[in-house]
Amino acid sequence: MLDFSITFFVTFLNIAILYFILRKLLFKPVTKFMQDRTLKIKNELEAAAHERSRADELRASYEGMLHKAEEEADRIIAEARETGMRQAETIVERGRAEAEGLIAAAQARIELESRKASASIKVEAVTLAVVAASRILRRQVNADDAGRAVADFLADLESGDGPAI
Repeated sequence: MLDFSITFFVTFLNIAILYFILRKLLFKPVTKFMQDRTLKIKNELEAAAHERSRADELRASYEGMLHKAEEEADRIIAEARETGMRQAETIVERGRAEAEGLIAAAQARIELESRKASASIKVEAVTLAVVAASRILRRQVNADDAGRAVADFLADLESGDGPAI
């Protein structure tokens, strides 16, 4: 059976007193510490969630700005290409115009030189013809006769009638 002696009651009383003392000195501060810690962790979690949402907003903002910057860069590159193409076309057109001018000038020079050469050849041909004719006729032709013959021959050539033979 159970024996409830005085020792039992004294032990029970000691345990009860120890419980109240520990509760006052240890349990309440530990409980308060745990509650404070729980509250602190809860506040930190809320702050972290707030910071995360703020970071997400900033990231979205930066991504938008980056996208706009990329679009602006693409636009600037396109404009630069277009400007470069226009400048290249202008340079090519100027070069083409210069080349055409040089070709026209060269053709004019060639035409002039051709006329000079033709006139020179005509004069020499007429002179040779006169010399040959004088040898055939075996007579001496003087300079005045040769000059008149050359002038008549050239006049006939320029008029398109051809020399009278």
